[in-house]
Amino acid sequence: MSKQCVFCDIVAGDSPSVTVAEDDTTLAFMDINPASDGHLLVIPKRHSTDLLDIPAEDLTAVTLSAQRIAAVAVRELGADGVNLLNCCGADAWQTVFHFHLHVIPRYVDKARDRLTLPWTPTRGRMDTIAELGARLSAAAN
Repeated sequence: MSKQCVFCDIVAGDSPSVTVAEDDTTLAFMDINPASDGHLLVIPKRHSTDLLDIPAEDLTAVTLSAQRIAAVAVRELGADGVNLLNCCGADAWQTVFHFHLHVIPRYVDKARDRLTLPWTPTRGRMDTIAELGARLSAAAN
C-alpha cells in the first residue's frame, strides 16, 4: 500500500467507494467522474504505479476482472459496446498513480455516453453512480 494513494485508501476501506466486484487480487468500483453510465475502474489491490510497474500476475488478474465486468455491463446495463482504457503517465492523462483499467460502457444513446477524447472528467451524480454500481454489483456477484 502507498501512504498517499487514494486507490490504496479505497482498498484499505479508508476512502469511500461503490464496490462492484472484489476478489483476492482485484477490486472493481464505480468511477466518480464517469464518462458514461456504468463507468468503473478495476485495480490491483497491491499498489503498482502504472502499466510499466505492475507485475504480470496482477495485470492478468485486473484484465480478466475487467473482461468479466465488461460482459456484465453489456448484459445488465444494455451497453452497445465497451472501452477498456489505461492511462500510463501524466502525459497520457493518468491522474491517479495506481494502475487501473477504466471499463467504459458505450451507448448509441449519447445521453448515456459522454466520452469524447480528450475527455474532461466532471463529477457525476452520486445517486446515479451508487444506483448503477449496485446494479452491476448484484449482477457480478
